[in-house]
Amino acid sequence: MKQITLGSTGITVPQNAFGALPIQRISHQAAAELLRSAHAGGMTFFDTARGYSDSEEKLGLAFGGNWDGIYLATKSVSRNPEAVLADLETSLKLLKRDYIDIYQFHNVDRCYRPGDGTGMYECLLEAKKQGKIRHIGATTHKIGIAEEIIASGLYETLQFPFSYLSSPRELALAEKCKEANMGLIAMKALAGGLINRAEAAFAFIAQYDNVLPIWGIQRKEELAQWLHFFEVPAAMNAQLEEFIDTERKSILGEFCRGCGYCMPCPVGIQINQCARMSLMLRRAPSRDWLTEYWQKEIQKIESCLNCGQCKSRCPYELDIPGLLKKNYEDYQNVLSGNTKV
Repeated sequence: MKQITLGSTGITVPQNAFGALPIQRISHQAAAELLRSAHAGGMTFFDTARGYSDSEEKLGLAFGGNWDGIYLATKSVSRNPEAVLADLETSLKLLKRDYIDIYQFHNVDRCYRPGDGTGMYECLLEAKKQGKIRHIGATTHKIGIAEEIIASGLYETLQFPFSYLSSPRELALAEKCKEANMGLIAMKALAGGLINRAEAAFAFIAQYDNVLPIWGIQRKEELAQWLHFFEVPAAMNAQLEEFIDTERKSILGEFCRGCGYCMPCPVGIQINQCARMSLMLRRAPSRDWLTEYWQKEIQKIESCLNCGQCKSRCPYELDIPGLLKKNYEDYQNVLSGNTKV
């Protein structure tokens, strides 16, 4: 298994890390067992966030008091120093740790700097001085902000969506981070569930010697496939290159990653699923998306107010009302039998 060093942090871990967002959907016992199995199988880097409901609590249950050899990254979505520091204290308490290895500003739409009047960067410098955090990072979904964060020279890690569906500009972040001696943590390495072949996803990112993917895991079967790569790492070959090329041609363009930052919707539309329903119908067993439940959910698109709130919140600047309309029409055609999946 290739080892990845996250830039100037010096943190060196296997290129196969655990994204702990999904464990908020399972029980405390199941989560603890899954996390311990991941560590026993070779994973040493775990990423979570204050905003992932009880994810930190479950990590604390699994590893609290025995964090030896484990690196932990968490985040605060708060936008004022007092709230950020309160989040940090809550995280330390729930995780049962004395410090956080990498503390990140979560989903930022600006690059916080010393002296910018917010006090945000200064509060983490103080937390670092107190020994409560070791390294300062940031996460974002906006490419321009990511580039600004790298160029600032202020951050030790950047977390950004990175997969074989990324644009050339997004993929160029890997080289920019390397030049800046900055760690690049790849979120959404499965593009929010649109990538359904683990071997291809892993092999693509394995081509980069400075990118650490965090795989979102909530089931034993999912963990098993990632642990398998510790024994037999997937490597890029002609077959996988051809597969990825076909994938890109069929998906690239305006597609929803399912991040959910567009929500809530005033009329209750599950935008993060309904805006990509066409792709999910074709990339997962269609019966899972043609149930009575999803028929009712997709029907809510008829009530769209065209208020533009979702569009203004989308970090990818997608025309969400337009995507909803297209997906609604496609779904109805599939239901009526006019379109096959």
